[in-house]
Amino acid sequence: MNRPTILSSTPGAVARALARALALAALAGAALVPSLAAAQEGYPSKPITLVIPFPPGGATDVLGRLIGKKLGDQLGQNVVIDNRAGAGTVIGASYVAKAAPDGYTLLMSSGTTFTVNPAIRPRLPYDPVKSFEPIGIAGRTGLVLLAGKDVPVRDLAQFIRTVKAAPDKYSYGSYGTGTTSQFAGEMFFHAAGLKIQHVPYKGSAPAMVDLMGGQIPFTVDTVSAAVPQLKEGKIRALAVTSARRSALLPQVPTLAESGFQGVEMDTWLALVAPAGLPPAVKTKLEQALAQAVADADMQSKLLANGFEPAYAPAKDVSALIERELPQMRAIAQRAGIQAD
Repeated sequence: MNRPTILSSTPGAVARALARALALAALAGAALVPSLAAAQEGYPSKPITLVIPFPPGGATDVLGRLIGKKLGDQLGQNVVIDNRAGAGTVIGASYVAKAAPDGYTLLMSSGTTFTVNPAIRPRLPYDPVKSFEPIGIAGRTGLVLLAGKDVPVRDLAQFIRTVKAAPDKYSYGSYGTGTTSQFAGEMFFHAAGLKIQHVPYKGSAPAMVDLMGGQIPFTVDTVSAAVPQLKEGKIRALAVTSARRSALLPQVPTLAESGFQGVEMDTWLALVAPAGLPPAVKTKLEQALAQAVADADMQSKLLANGFEPAYAPAKDVSALIERELPQMRAIAQRAGIQAD
């Protein structure tokens, strides 16, 4: 009868085998470190994908393409735009959060991704802080309270008196439930003690059409979307929600100037990478973004598209997210804002 063969080893043999294995692992690790360092040093050695979690043609897409082109010029590689829209930027943001942290997949998105979604979506497939490595802020645009040209309201004080006198009569439009336009509106209306009905639209364009057509009396929209209509006298600007007056609307006061200190909000666009980005790659990207935004031609194009050049480094992105997150959660809870 055949017996199974039993392999036995002495303690000394086991120790020698383990020592050989550890030595081989050490050699492999030593060989890997220079190769990783070389890869970081040679970054980028292939095209970079810049994910924009919005459809083509919108303000973020336009700005992302401008920044992407200039980043490519600075880094010496093509930057390929990948529009991954849907679910309020969640689809695109999730894709980048799960990508390899090697600097070849980046995300250009607004505060919607990092502070609004966490305030209204209890279960996100990404963490707004832990899933991303901030690179920097590229541009900002304020939001503005707008009135139809035939509405008998000329300034913010008159707006407040009018709405308070008939609290159930008036409504305002935003470019969607859970968007920064609704958050900015609810933030101000709460501070002013106003009761005004929210009418969400599927985007800025349809809300603007109804404002100009008189279907709704007021909206909150981005400065970039409002400027063309304001120049033609089709609508009226009452106040901007940013900390300072907009360079595109220098004649329009801020909420703070109108007596609402500390009531401010704007839309900012940040460049981020998946968490775990090598330090050398992060430094290259930070430098490239800073140089891109500082470029005179780039600044002119940003302003032409309604954004103010506003470069800020990675640490400022993190600080901004940490500051805005509790504010957004408080507004959402108070106003009962939920994701569609």
